[in-house]
Amino acid sequence: MRKDLLSLADLSTDELWHILNVAQELKDEWRGGGNQPILMGKTLGMIFQKPSLRTRVSFEVGMKQLGGDALYLAPDEIQLGKRESVEDVARVLSGYVDCIMARVFSHKHVELLGAHAKVPVINGLSDYSHPCQGLADLFTILERKRLLQGLKLAWVGDGNNVLTSLLFGAAKLGMNVSAATPVGYEPPMEVVDTAFRFAAESHCDIEIGNDPAAAVRDADVIYTDTWISMGWEAEAEKRRKDFRALQVDSALVDKAKPDVIVMHCLPAHRGEEITDEVMDGPHSVIFEQAENRMHAQKGLLAVLLAHK
Repeated sequence: MRKDLLSLADLSTDELWHILNVAQELKDEWRGGGNQPILMGKTLGMIFQKPSLRTRVSFEVGMKQLGGDALYLAPDEIQLGKRESVEDVARVLSGYVDCIMARVFSHKHVELLGAHAKVPVINGLSDYSHPCQGLADLFTILERKRLLQGLKLAWVGDGNNVLTSLLFGAAKLGMNVSAATPVGYEPPMEVVDTAFRFAAESHCDIEIGNDPAAAVRDADVIYTDTWISMGWEAEAEKRRKDFRALQVDSALVDKAKPDVIVMHCLPAHRGEEITDEVMDGPHSVIFEQAENRMHAQKGLLAVLLAHK
């Protein structure tokens, strides 16, 4: 496998399946009493420009469960691209750690880290994509549904970085995706064109529209996300107005298949993009999905660092 994970578009279908399969093996092993220390002596350097609950804890605990160590580098400690150039940070960290994970504002920063680091670089989130979330999402769907090919995933929300990763990953693995966003909030055309290309190769369908009811019709999975991501706080009121018709409530869930599962990458703003009744209801797999961040990332780390 290549040394970096900057976007799920960078992975072949076989590489994507391999990570998911290793993740399942490691999760089963963990449930059986604990993981073997396959990353003993390995250290993950974690660069954070944005705060995080799931990204930090899932990577840090995942490394420890595999016998390795994780080093948290807070926003003020590095000031990536300000106090020191991204290129120099990549070169310096390459002499200390075995892998770099970066949670950044600009995707350009993870690209620069990948270009100049001598160790694997993982995109822990950027404005362009969220591949680690995408891996966890696909892993969760596979656990629940026992297959991916031919399923329909309905996205209801912003055409953001999480949708980008889902479009790429789902299309590569043969899942149909129907996305509903407000007018003007569709995913970038470059992302859509790439997803269509992957979908043509795996013979699945991608639909981008603005009607949530149409998107969830016959859906196996409904996925939503916050209307106001970090960095968009100044547009909060406008976004609440623009997205109001896209709330995932029981009435919308009832339009999907009876066994539909509901997903959210968290943090959730209850009462906005999703109701309490749905988030805490029988269709929700949201907290399983959050736990699976750790297991999917362990699969990724095992492939990158232990050559599983």
